[in-house]
Amino acid sequence: MNSGCALFVGDISLDTTLLMDKLPQPDEKLLVRITNEMPGGVVTNAAVACRLAGTEVALAVETGDDLFAEALLEQVRSSGIRVANGRKPGRTCRAIVLLDSLGEKRLLLEPGVSMYPGPELLGRLDWQGVDWLHTAVYSDTADIVVQRCRADGRKWSIDLEPATFLHGLEPLRHLLDGAEIVFCNQRALDQIGMNAVETLLAMGVKSVICTLGPQGARYVSAQACYHARFAGTPAIADTTGAGDCLAGWFIARRLAGQSIPEALISAVDAATYSCGRMGAQSSYPSLEQLIRFQRCPAGNEPGTNA
Repeated sequence: MNSGCALFVGDISLDTTLLMDKLPQPDEKLLVRITNEMPGGVVTNAAVACRLAGTEVALAVETGDDLFAEALLEQVRSSGIRVANGRKPGRTCRAIVLLDSLGEKRLLLEPGVSMYPGPELLGRLDWQGVDWLHTAVYSDTADIVVQRCRADGRKWSIDLEPATFLHGLEPLRHLLDGAEIVFCNQRALDQIGMNAVETLLAMGVKSVICTLGPQGARYVSAQACYHARFAGTPAIADTTGAGDCLAGWFIARRLAGQSIPEALISAVDAATYSCGRMGAQSSYPSLEQLIRFQRCPAGNEPGTNA
């Protein structure tokens, strides 16, 4: 399989990471440190990871009309991503990441108007050269791009965020049916309930990748099951966006021709690398950085992008 282009459609946000020793008590003033402020969003993060892994990437997002929206887009473009964008009246999504000393996070999200592009932007997307679509279904308009993939015979994958199926999976059945991969974190799996993977496969999903934190990730299809886990002891500085990194890297390595087990190992190692550094996109490795990390994981000090 030759390397092709991946199209990412979905959310973009301004992420601000606050490092704190503890959560404040009622009426307590707590001094914190802003360690990171940059573009974020489940799909935008995955797009950046995919581009760093060496794949040509296009991204379709819409921002609000606030002052920082254009700066977010410029920073994404600076990674070499081709961005199709529009603006809506209102606020761009803001995410506040509360990070404790162990690297675990709590998220506060103001969705704003930038969780998913509208029909007008999606209708004028350039699909030339696109081999794979990745999205998170934050809007009914996701049907536009999934139906295009289905009609054209392109692969698509879905990051199954818990917020996108608060009322069960049935409203998403027509989008899940035929999906090449559905990415699920542990919270999403718990929300689906018992036999979550079997439920997704029965709905027509071709394969499921379960992200399992320090336990790595598991790939399951009707024909195969693979598990990958980082071989060493990972250093944890910030887990923000690690699952997005894994998704972007897996897609990139599959498009580059790696087998499923090889791509899963690369994706888990890339996500592990990102957990040892602060922020989401700023912590993602390039292809060269990941190769060095895999050869000598202990040689990369946490908090650096060496």
